[in-house]
Amino acid sequence: MSDRYRDFTSSPIGKLLVKNLGLPNPTKLERYEAGAPLVTGTVGLGGRGRLAESLGGILGTVGIASTEVTGAPEEGQRFKGLVFDATGLTSSADLVALRDFFTPLLRSLETNPRVVVLGTPPEQVSGAERVAQRALEGFTRSLGKEVGRGGTVQLVYVAEGSEGAVTSTLAFLLSPKSAYVSGQVVRIGARGATVAGEVADWQQPLAGKVALVTGASRGIGESIARVLHRDGATVVGVDVPQAADPLQRLMKELDGDWLTLDITGKDAPQRIAHHLEEKHGGVDVVVHNAGITRDKKLANMAEDRWESVIGVNLTAPERITRELLDQGVVNAHGSIIGVASIAGIAGNVGQTNYAASKAGVIGLVDSLADELDNGITINAVAPGFIITQMTAAVPFATREVGQRLNAMSQGGLPVDVAETIAWYANPASSAVNGNVVRVCGQMMLGA
Repeated sequence: MSDRYRDFTSSPIGKLLVKNLGLPNPTKLERYEAGAPLVTGTVGLGGRGRLAESLGGILGTVGIASTEVTGAPEEGQRFKGLVFDATGLTSSADLVALRDFFTPLLRSLETNPRVVVLGTPPEQVSGAERVAQRALEGFTRSLGKEVGRGGTVQLVYVAEGSEGAVTSTLAFLLSPKSAYVSGQVVRIGARGATVAGEVADWQQPLAGKVALVTGASRGIGESIARVLHRDGATVVGVDVPQAADPLQRLMKELDGDWLTLDITGKDAPQRIAHHLEEKHGGVDVVVHNAGITRDKKLANMAEDRWESVIGVNLTAPERITRELLDQGVVNAHGSIIGVASIAGIAGNVGQTNYAASKAGVIGLVDSLADELDNGITINAVAPGFIITQMTAAVPFATREVGQRLNAMSQGGLPVDVAETIAWYANPASSAVNGNVVRVCGQMMLGA
């Protein structure tokens, strides 16, 4: 799916117009290819907090080269990423350390760079330290809108005792897997388990695991299935009977399994639970991806439009999740992942039903995060403008505006959502719980 505007800005006349008219100038985003190194370049490390001494070893575990940086870079030195440990900042006066570290280095970043700041959850500290740690959110979100050239900036709050559980998150955020994720705040160990699960093979962290994906036959669901399969999982795809043919073709290609049913059906949760238990002995990853839109302004909203969207997007995930948990079908240290939407955070004209359903998915995460046991986690992704067959049908002008109103000036791809879900599903992400991460290129408005 080509971005014609981005292609145009790369042409001689396009470059001229961008420069003279101040038009959006999107950079082609690097995305991960199976078997490739996570990072092709060096990550510069700085800061003096709880994680500083261990960062080099942590990154080395997943094959990421790094070096400590204490001042201006050497002549010709370039960085693919930067990680700053800000857990040692205990007052607003200490925040100058951010300027001291980043200002000399930002011009030494390569294209598509990755920046990560590590902090302590503000709710776990008090006084001047709480002030300083909360200030990191404004810093990272602003830097995310400045860094440019396809770069991303994230803040990762690491609870005390969870320092050893950051590997999978740093591997994701420093790699092309997070191409369309920027300006986000991730919490590790703040809710629930603080110890990371074991990963024998970082190329296939889901080897031996079973993953359920609803709405798996096409679009984002198909990408989720493909990425989880790439990471070693046996995928069980679920979709409506009308999508049986493409669902079966995809699952046969991925050596997976399938189940055709309407997830809003009265017995759907029981059928899914029975299938997973009987054929696979349980499930390790549950992805609630199935979703529909029935847009209309509320003044013209018919009852069936409201009920169908709420039923598919929210009530069905609630019922299925509860059944799988009550029946003990979700294996210990399993992962439940909801697909929300930026509309559920910022709202959208004509989508009161859809936005309510997607905000409800975020509510489901929040309600269960502290309730789950056996090391089971629940998180959600909130996609922004993702280029799919559905968005291709949106009127040209509306589509162009939707794609450009983010820090990257372009739409995302289904694989960007899938990679974020695969990070949640990674056993080493077992301390990542109760998070909602936007996959939106850091939207400029509303969220």
